Amino acid sequence: MSKYDLYRYNRRLFQATSRPMPHSSNPIQSAQRTIRLEIEAIEALLARIDDTFTTACKLILECKGRIVVVGMGKSGHIGRKIAATLASTGTPAFFVHPGEASHGDMGMITRDDLVLALSNSGSTVEILTLLPLIQRLGITLISMTGNPDSPLAGAATVNLDAGVSQEACPLNLAPTSSTTTALVLGDALAIALLEARGFTAEDFAFSHPGGALGRRLLLKVENIMHAGDSLPCVQRGTTLREALLEMTHKGLGMTVVLETDGRLAGIFTDGDLRRALDRNIDVRQATIDEVMTPHGKTARAGMLAAQALKIMEDHKINALVVVDEEDRPVGALNMHDLLQAGVL
Repeated sequence: MSKYDLYRYNRRLFQATSRPMPHSSNPIQSAQRTIRLEIEAIEALLARIDDTFTTACKLILECKGRIVVVGMGKSGHIGRKIAATLASTGTPAFFVHPGEASHGDMGMITRDDLVLALSNSGSTVEILTLLPLIQRLGITLISMTGNPDSPLAGAATVNLDAGVSQEACPLNLAPTSSTTTALVLGDALAIALLEARGFTAEDFAFSHPGGALGRRLLLKVENIMHAGDSLPCVQRGTTLREALLEMTHKGLGMTVVLETDGRLAGIFTDGDLRRALDRNIDVRQATIDEVMTPHGKTARAGMLAAQALKIMEDHKINALVVVDEEDRPVGALNMHDLLQAGVL
C-alpha cells in the first residue's frame, strides 16, 4: 500500500470512527440505501463520458495487439471481468496481475499491446512499479481511476474518471460504489467498441460456441442429421409393411421414399401411418405410394440447424428430409435431434 493509499484509508477510518455508525435493524432499508447510492454513482458517471472516452475507444481500435488489463485487489476482480467482456465482444484482451507482472509475467506484454490499468486511488504501488517498463516499451496506457490527479492518471495517455463521492459502505471504506462504477465504465467501453467494429451475433457465437446462442448460430444441419446407413429409405412401390420395418430398424419415426433415379419422391412418418389407419387402409396390402406425403418439406446440409427448426415450426411437422442440389436425399433429422443438440 502506498503512502497515498495509507493516507486515504486512515482518513476514511478516522471519519468513520468519529461519526455515529448508522445502525439499521431492517435489511431491506439497508439494501435499498446501498442500491440507491450505487445508482447515484453511476448517474454521476454519465456526465463524465466525454471526449476522453472517445479517445480511449480510438486508441483501442488502433491497437495492433491485445488489451492487457491490470488491477490489484477489488480493482483486479473488476479488471478480470472487463477483460473477459472485451474478449467476448471482439476486442482481444486478457488480465495480468500486476504483482505477478513484476516477477516474470511482464513478458506476456508486447510492444503492440495496450495496457488498461485500474486503480481507484491511482497510486497502487504494484501498478506504478510497472510504469517505467510500459513507457520503455512504448506501450499505450489507458488508466481508469477515481483520482484524475493521481500518478497513474498523470502517466496515462488518457484517463477514464471512475471516481465516486462516497462508497455505499456506511464506513465509506469497502469498495462498493467505486467498483460498480468501474465495472459499468468497462461495460460501456466494451459495447462502444463492439458497435464500432460492427460485431455481429454470429461473431458473438464464435466466442461462445458452448452457449445456446453459439449452438443456434453455428450448428448446421449436416452436424446433426442422420446420413448414410442411418438414413431410412425405401423405393417407390415398396409395400407399407416393408416401409414400417425400415422405420422400426432405423428408429427415426419416418422413412424417405425414393424415385428410381434416386431423387426424392416423398416422406412417410408416424403421422402418415395414423392417417392411413383412419382411412381404413389395409396396411398388409398397401404400398408406400398410397400413404406417403409426396415430396414433403426439405432442408439442405449447409443450412443452420436453427433454420431447419423454423421450417418445422412454421409447417407444424416433426421431421425433415435433407437433399442435395439435385434433390437427392442425403440425410434426415427430426425434432428430437434438434432438442438433443440444444437448438430447441
